[in-house]
Amino acid sequence: MTDPVSRTILLLDIEKYSNRDDVEQAYLRRMLYGIADRVLEGAGIDATLRRRADRGDSVMELIDAGASTTALLRALLTEAPVELRTVNRMASTSAQIRLRAVLATGYVAIDELDGWVGADLNHACRLLDAEMLRLALRERPNDFALCVSESVHHGIVQHDYPGIPRDEFHAITVRSKNGPLQAWMHGPLPRDTQNSAGTSEPEDSGLPTAPAENRATPPSPVDLGNASFGGSYVAGDQHGVSGNGTVYGDVHLGGGGAVRRGERE
Repeated sequence: MTDPVSRTILLLDIEKYSNRDDVEQAYLRRMLYGIADRVLEGAGIDATLRRRADRGDSVMELIDAGASTTALLRALLTEAPVELRTVNRMASTSAQIRLRAVLATGYVAIDELDGWVGADLNHACRLLDAEMLRLALRERPNDFALCVSESVHHGIVQHDYPGIPRDEFHAITVRSKNGPLQAWMHGPLPRDTQNSAGTSEPEDSGLPTAPAENRATPPSPVDLGNASFGGSYVAGDQHGVSGNGTVYGDVHLGGGGAVRRGERE
């Protein structure tokens, strides 16, 4: 096995490939190869700087670290959707091609069987297969959903280079058998984010939680004159609420009943 070397990793995958017949699959593979080649050429990446692995419904590209990852990301954002639109305009409904893409960087080694080995590559593949990215593609009008690794975001996206708008990327957490993976998705997060297997869970506070049926629903303030305190509000006039002050009107606390002046619980 070779020593691991730094590479840019580009993964492209066809949506619903296995649902097509053999003729359609062969066509989609040709279109995928053509789109990948034109995007990489548009980024100024020569064929001698690339190494491709065929995965049937997807392609994996290892790109020399000397090639510009910034130019490639810019091309993915601008040229890939144009290429897809051009191809799909001429294709029948059954031959439409929609792509998920992941751009990452990391160290990869090549073994004696020409297999690619590396934890960074494994992480990129898990991002490509994430349910969050699949859900996002279903909602994309331009037939393209892109996710970048934490390293690409840190080194490129966060610096807001021309053609790579920082504000259009959103942090996501992808669950995997090796633990959560941090990444960044281009474009809006899918509407079904809360049910996605790719979302992060809220942190456990360590405090006991009441059963859902016993939790009170906080009331909403009824007008602009009410003072609101989290899940409670005070209606009417308020004077010296703490201490021995007087409260006029109804006091509503969370989901409980009203306590009027002069009454005790």
